[in-house]
Amino acid sequence: MATDIPKVDDLLKTACAAFEKRFGCKPEVAGCAPGRVNLIGEHTDYNEGFVFPMALPQVTLVVGRKVDGGLCRVVTLADIKENKEVEFNVPTAAAPLQPGSPKWANYVKGVVANFKGDKVGFDAVIITSVPIGGGVSSSASIEVATYTFLEGVTGTFGQVDKKEKALACQKAEHEFPGMPCGIMDQFISVMGEKDNALLIDCRSVESRLVPMKDPSVAILVTNSNVKHELTGTEYPTRRRQCELTAKLLNKKSLREATEEDLKELKVKVDDEHFRRARHVIGEIKRTEEAATALESGDYDKFGKLMVESHNALRDDYEVSCPELDQLVKAAMEVKGVYGSRMTGGGFGGCTVTLVKKDEVDKVMEHIQECYKGTATFYVCVADNGARLINL
Repeated sequence: MATDIPKVDDLLKTACAAFEKRFGCKPEVAGCAPGRVNLIGEHTDYNEGFVFPMALPQVTLVVGRKVDGGLCRVVTLADIKENKEVEFNVPTAAAPLQPGSPKWANYVKGVVANFKGDKVGFDAVIITSVPIGGGVSSSASIEVATYTFLEGVTGTFGQVDKKEKALACQKAEHEFPGMPCGIMDQFISVMGEKDNALLIDCRSVESRLVPMKDPSVAILVTNSNVKHELTGTEYPTRRRQCELTAKLLNKKSLREATEEDLKELKVKVDDEHFRRARHVIGEIKRTEEAATALESGDYDKFGKLMVESHNALRDDYEVSCPELDQLVKAAMEVKGVYGSRMTGGGFGGCTVTLVKKDEVDKVMEHIQECYKGTATFYVCVADNGARLINL
């Protein structure tokens, strides 16, 4: 019942064939970067808290070659309604790149504009197995794959510090798609390692690997296949609410706030602002505790923290939706499930479930029976971050 995850080699063959058909020659460079699933620690990254993602086996590939002149031509193979090809000139001081249509190209343009090396013309094809709009960071995988591709065509791969690379990709998303995201998505896409989750301190931008090699447990990612239409203000609004509550507490960020501070905050703000802060402060604490629990093999504790996280995201941060709640509820009804929660920004997308490996099929069957929509399932292992692939 689980969906097969396309192999990187198969994606590469498809992308190379499309490149040769469109541009009449073979590509010379392939940049690869994964999506991610966040095990716990949602909406904490822009509050300088902790996050705990792992890189997924689903990836974005950018294949192509450097060309003379200042023209960049990019084709996407993604199943989207927009124009699938875009052309733009290499940015200069006199003529910087600007965001525009098609929207998907803004992720590429933003990276080109923020690339630390020489700006060169190129032809490229993009292919991805990361579910778009699924809350597993398809946008960061495009950004990091593009940056890695540019490193490849300029011969500079590995010369820029990985943190700088992630920050450049984050800046690209802020400036071009206009999404004020935290650092988590780009960071894990750059720095993920096979068989490990990564606990990231978003204040110090330090991280530590946490092994995930126990063959008796599995990570089940369930795509609700819904993405509710939003006004586009929900994410920025919550970020502003967090910044305001931190300011009222005389804190640089909610990372510095404690549960004791919530008592002071309760008399200063309305209920909505209070609940936003309560989620963030609690989630930062839960994430640290969860990493420790996973390291020690305490899956019961880890699962309990996952459910607490989902409930807070549903009730306090209000970024869940009925479909995600159905998926979590159904998963938790099956024996052998340690915990389940929504993952990603919310309002649709995916849930992540920690379950005994022998019970995965039962979980998928029960969810499909209970879920009013049609779910897609992926049994995932932690995979590697960005890399170049030899052609």
